Amino acid sequence: MAVLRAIEGARSTTTAIDPLWTMPGHLARSGPLTSSVAHLVENARQSVTCSTFNFQRSSGLWSALRTAALRPEISVRVYVDRKAAEHAGSPSTAEVAAHVRPAVVLRTRAFDGGYVRNHAKFLAIDHRFLLVTSANFSWSAEHGNVELGVLADNANLVQVIESEMRRVEEALYERVTP
Repeated sequence: MAVLRAIEGARSTTTAIDPLWTMPGHLARSGPLTSSVAHLVENARQSVTCSTFNFQRSSGLWSALRTAALRPEISVRVYVDRKAAEHAGSPSTAEVAAHVRPAVVLRTRAFDGGYVRNHAKFLAIDHRFLLVTSANFSWSAEHGNVELGVLADNANLVQVIESEMRRVEEALYERVTP
């Protein structure tokens, strides 16, 4: 019984949770701003998992992901929505894959005869930090909109989310080659 309690205690972690905001005029007073997300990615040591509806080249995350992907010690995995990337002004999924090469980029595909929309917007950093946000990765979402996210420091939660995404990859996503 003592061993089981020790294992349980080792697996339990305290979770630090902070709000992450975007507001015009930087009116938010609690927590960091969405524009600081690029800094999280730039400081990654092991891994970055990113899921978004769409990217814009104007996003600070756009260049931060490229920088992270070029570092050989960082594993980068990106999930994007196929149809959102087809809109004018958005980089295509092939452009995203070329931009963050050698990262793994996956786009949604048809499932059960219908279109799957990737609307999960999150970043997992170093299998430890998790940002779940309403913001897409664009300049307006990082600087002008009203957006709310939650930044958690909880390795157990990140492990569950990353595992779940990997588990459904074959059914819902396809790998993009640049």
